[in-house]
Amino acid sequence: MRRITFFAWVLCLLAASAMADQVTLKNGDRLTGTIVKSDAKTLLIKTAFAGDVNVQWDAVSGIESAEPLHLALKDGQTIVGTVTTSDSKFDVATKDTGPVAAPIDTVVAVRNDAEQKSYDDQIERLRHPHLTDFWSGVLDTGLSMTRGNSESLTYSLAGKAARVTERDKLSFYTTAIYANSSVNGVSNTTAHAIAGGFRGDLNVSEKVFVFGFTDFAYDAFQHLDLRNTIGGGLGYHVIKTANTTFDVFGGGDFEQEYFSPNPPATPTNTTRKSGEIVIGEELATKLNSRISLNEKFAFYPNLSDTGNYRFQFSTVAATKLKGWLSWQVSFLDGYLSNPLPGLKKNDLLLSTGIRLTFGKGAF
Repeated sequence: MRRITFFAWVLCLLAASAMADQVTLKNGDRLTGTIVKSDAKTLLIKTAFAGDVNVQWDAVSGIESAEPLHLALKDGQTIVGTVTTSDSKFDVATKDTGPVAAPIDTVVAVRNDAEQKSYDDQIERLRHPHLTDFWSGVLDTGLSMTRGNSESLTYSLAGKAARVTERDKLSFYTTAIYANSSVNGVSNTTAHAIAGGFRGDLNVSEKVFVFGFTDFAYDAFQHLDLRNTIGGGLGYHVIKTANTTFDVFGGGDFEQEYFSPNPPATPTNTTRKSGEIVIGEELATKLNSRISLNEKFAFYPNLSDTGNYRFQFSTVAATKLKGWLSWQVSFLDGYLSNPLPGLKKNDLLLSTGIRLTFGKGAF
């Protein structure tokens, strides 16, 4: 009875082996299991006893699949069928056209049925994404405080969320700074500003895009209760790679500014409305696997009050500590050529702190 059971197990193992994919290595070893996928460098095979095994293609001398595989070629075609290898080529037994040979150097990816379905679903999702798809974001914080003979608190916060697809980009962004100091029981707020907005970009070709935006700003020490800017224009992707994007853009906007009194120079509320030109550039790049740099400059010449202008410059360098945690250094410069009388033209902010990240998209 034991011999019968033993032989039954042997037959089952032989049958399973006969139905499995096989990968033969140049050193003579053989892996048996299910070929899952591959790219130009590695091949992933799921085995019964060793789990998922990644094998370098350079170490593979041949494969033989029991189930159909999908071979993606450089010219965009896909061949489907059971696969063997010989003489630096894939021999594919297709269902419809019979045997087809494909040189190994023309194949960019290999996928089994499950991986191909997942890949097709991902491509379909990229072509027709839902509004809730592909969101990524960052939250930058900075904090400093003192206690003792004097008490002070400075807090900065910046956040950005973006949804980027091949066709368009939606961005929400905000920045805030608050500072307070207290000496001998007398408390003073020394900085209080909030800015934010929304921008949408739509690619009309591989290089050209149109954009629209609306921005809001509040600054207690400029006596600025609200600045609202609505505008749009055209942009150009100068560089657009996996690690670096560099855009230039230009257009126009309508600006509204509402100031509270700044006695004695301006004893009453002040309202200014004007048209502006907007010209700028934006850079996002990964310097290496851990360090990223984002920089943006926008210049706004005033059309209604010629000779006056404003600009906004920002740059952030971040070093990844973990997948979701980074250390960041931020610099912001906002310039207004015609502030209320008695007020300075420049507002600068330099801060450092942690960055929290969600999602894996671009910003």
